[in-house]
Amino acid sequence: MVILRVNQVLDVAAVNQVLSTLIDPNSGHDFVSSRGVRNVRIEGEDPAQRVSLDVELGYPGASQFGPIRELIRGALKQAGAAEVEVNVSSRIVPHAVQRGLKVMPNVRNIVAVASGKGGVGKSTVAVNLALALSAEGARVGMLDADIYGPSQPTMLGISGRPESMDGKTMEPLENHGIQANSIGFLVDPDQPMVWRGPMVTNALQQLLTQTNWNDLDYLVVDMPPGTGDIQLTLAQQVPVTGVVIVTTPQDIALLDAKKGLKMFEKVGVPILGIVENMAVHVCSQCGHAEHIFGSGGAEQMARQYEVELLGSLPLDIRIREQTDSGRPTVVAEPEGALAVQYKAIARRTAIKISERAKDLSLKMPTIKVSKT
Repeated sequence: MVILRVNQVLDVAAVNQVLSTLIDPNSGHDFVSSRGVRNVRIEGEDPAQRVSLDVELGYPGASQFGPIRELIRGALKQAGAAEVEVNVSSRIVPHAVQRGLKVMPNVRNIVAVASGKGGVGKSTVAVNLALALSAEGARVGMLDADIYGPSQPTMLGISGRPESMDGKTMEPLENHGIQANSIGFLVDPDQPMVWRGPMVTNALQQLLTQTNWNDLDYLVVDMPPGTGDIQLTLAQQVPVTGVVIVTTPQDIALLDAKKGLKMFEKVGVPILGIVENMAVHVCSQCGHAEHIFGSGGAEQMARQYEVELLGSLPLDIRIREQTDSGRPTVVAEPEGALAVQYKAIARRTAIKISERAKDLSLKMPTIKVSKT
């Protein structure tokens, strides 16, 4: 870290020099090159100079505002400022999607959570990812795209049917601070969905486009397992910002996860990263740790396909109990170690999105040609 000489007179250039040496511990980039520094103001004269500035993060990170504020304050005071005021905030913008598709005007970014294989805890990861993004300050929605086996109504503790104000669109249901819609809200819980592929894909499109999502930063889509009609419909017709692949370390799960990853790559959907679920089991009685499903599989897969391993989660009975009760881990124990892990994965996911090209379609001027 480059620090200016103590008591040196500060100007805007000197402040930016200090900030260019400070690395955001979440993104790994300095605050100047990431273009997050705003409104640098210097008042007073040496040795009583007062510095104030705004730092705007491109990802939700409410839990990180305090540490980032203190990091910057400490560096600028060491550089000679008598007083330092730092305002840290987040601003989430739309990012680029597949070629030929446009971002939905009321949903800035759509994040699909997918797995090639069932039983790896994808839905549990999806709901905690959505809740973690919300806990970090984002406006979040959850779309349950598993038409045959919807689980989000139970996991989110939501019952009832969506209302329609105009007879054409649905209002999302809400709990734990996030908006949600699912086929599970529209059919009897015991009713099997005996539908063919076209009916399923049509239902997905209606759930997505006919729900009045209210100004979302992120819409998390809980995908069904596999690489069938729903996955192809979402990849080809829905403006997806990126996909998170969930797997366990087990070789069988990794084989299917790789197929899912390659499918999304082929249709031009960016892979944001891999989440390894059930990575290790720690006995709640004796504390013995055991890799029941093997170890290192997701890390090896991430290296093979040159994507990021967003995080590893344990096989923990509390995760299952809390999710089954309708209060997933992030809301059941918001300050617990497991919630901290989910929030770290959520921040890494959001940072990967923030590093992608921004969507400019909503800012492009409309060109009209008229006769003169």
